[in-house]
Amino acid sequence: MTELVHPRTSINEDLCYQINSIVDPKEILFNLFKRFEERAAIVTSGQLSGMVLIHLAHENNLPFRVCTLDTLRIFSETYDFFEQVEARYDIQIERIKPDPEEVDQMVSKHGEHLFFDGKDKQNYCCEIRKVRPMQRLLDTLDVWFSGLRRDQSEHRGLTPKSELVNHAGRSVLKVNPLAHWTEEQVWQFVSQYDVPVNPLLKPDKHGAYFESLGCVICTTRILPGEPKRAGRWRWQNAAASDNNKECGLHFAI
Repeated sequence: MTELVHPRTSINEDLCYQINSIVDPKEILFNLFKRFEERAAIVTSGQLSGMVLIHLAHENNLPFRVCTLDTLRIFSETYDFFEQVEARYDIQIERIKPDPEEVDQMVSKHGEHLFFDGKDKQNYCCEIRKVRPMQRLLDTLDVWFSGLRRDQSEHRGLTPKSELVNHAGRSVLKVNPLAHWTEEQVWQFVSQYDVPVNPLLKPDKHGAYFESLGCVICTTRILPGEPKRAGRWRWQNAAASDNNKECGLHFAI
């Protein structure tokens, strides 16, 4: 693709069209990291798709930025895993944390486990711990790489390879380079290239495993045959579709 002299002015539908025409996710990462440099970042919780993106970006031999939303409630195994990933790829993963004053005010008013008190309070907790930190991160970005895939849930079935999201009155390019990949393809890539895998994603002796990596309590293992989002907010399962359970992070910002 043609190099841009002023890359920040290029966040538009034409760029989406260009990205959507590229099949190889490695090429997508190369072109956008080369264009936007530190204004582009892979944002991941350490799940498989995010790890594939990190591996592909590393193979491009260009500097690349990786960020994670540290809600202050993620699993200890994930903290340890990120240290392994940093050592493997010689990178520094930026921990984007919530505002401590906002967390203190929320917990003081509603309690530490407010997410049990209804969907509204669960959404509020996610907003404080994830959505607002993501908004602050987007202040520094023009390109947001996500590991979303269409096969992760019915709700994500129409996930585009790239889209424009509004942030603070300007467009940010959200790119899902693996949107068209299947879970089988992801695991094949991980196996072939010995990509690090968070131990939480591996089945225990009962075959139960974490399909997604969220906060402690709010994320649990699922059993074979359960919907992929069933492990999120288990107490909502009777009232909400497992395929439509989101924290708000991947809605338009």
